[in-house]
Amino acid sequence: MTGLSLTDVQAAADRLAGVAHRTPVLTSRTLDERVGARVFLKAENFQRIGAFKFRGAYNAISRLGPEQRAAGVAAYSSGNHAQAVALAARLVGTPAVILMPEDAPPTKLAATRGYGAEVVTYDRYTQDRTALAHELAAERGRTLIPPYDHYDVMAGQGTVALELIEEVGHLGALLVPVGGGGLMAGCATAATMKSSGIRMIGVEPEAGDDHARSLAAGERQQIAVPRTIADGQAVATPGELTFEVNRKLVESFELVSDAEIVAAMAFAFERLKVVLEPSGASALAALLAGRIHGLPERVGVVLSGGNVGLERFRELVGTS
Repeated sequence: MTGLSLTDVQAAADRLAGVAHRTPVLTSRTLDERVGARVFLKAENFQRIGAFKFRGAYNAISRLGPEQRAAGVAAYSSGNHAQAVALAARLVGTPAVILMPEDAPPTKLAATRGYGAEVVTYDRYTQDRTALAHELAAERGRTLIPPYDHYDVMAGQGTVALELIEEVGHLGALLVPVGGGGLMAGCATAATMKSSGIRMIGVEPEAGDDHARSLAAGERQQIAVPRTIADGQAVATPGELTFEVNRKLVESFELVSDAEIVAAMAFAFERLKVVLEPSGASALAALLAGRIHGLPERVGVVLSGGNVGLERFRELVGTS
């Protein structure tokens, strides 16, 4: 496969039918009035494993041949892709080993092991996770399922936008949280074909502005591993494959502060009655903080995940 197309995303949707959840689209009159637009929130916090990542992991793993399935898969992730690969591997019937940072949220470490995967930890600030994962996969003869830089993974994530537009119709803009860029690449591929003239807007934490820098430079830029509450977006450089898609289809990458992310988490909890993890709330944060100029009448926002433990949620949002 040499690229990503709407056909790839539609094929992924067929594979995911009856396996992944078709997640709800939430609306809020309070939110609409506050931002001056009709907003449609795609609630991937209700996806299997609590995040959109299940879509891409299952799409990729379900396409493996019998010998690859027998040998097993390997992956690296701060948490959501880890859980997604663990569950998808279990459903397909293949063993999984996952490389995770030693400071990954305990809830995500526990859930990954709970789905039956073996977890190997590393130090995200001093070790190269990609190199370690390739070594691990080679040592054990496993197929590596990357968290974003893989066309089947990207195609699976694109079903988020495909479902949203099928349900609500034309959108003037779609706001998508960005870590490695796989969700955005898949969503941009689907949305720009299904909703003519749509503005694709990525959102990343201020500390992790690698996509914004890369788009401005016209090539991938490397930054220090971001220190941000949005652990799912703590990526140092855009994916090679994802950036090739995103630099052509994405209008801009907007930045939000950790404080703005927390405010969005609180808004979601109080007004929408949903729990979002920091990464899952970043696109909503950009909307609430007024980061999007010239907001169109109809806006889609991806709420990408809700995997945050009770204590961490209380620590971030506070208690009344």
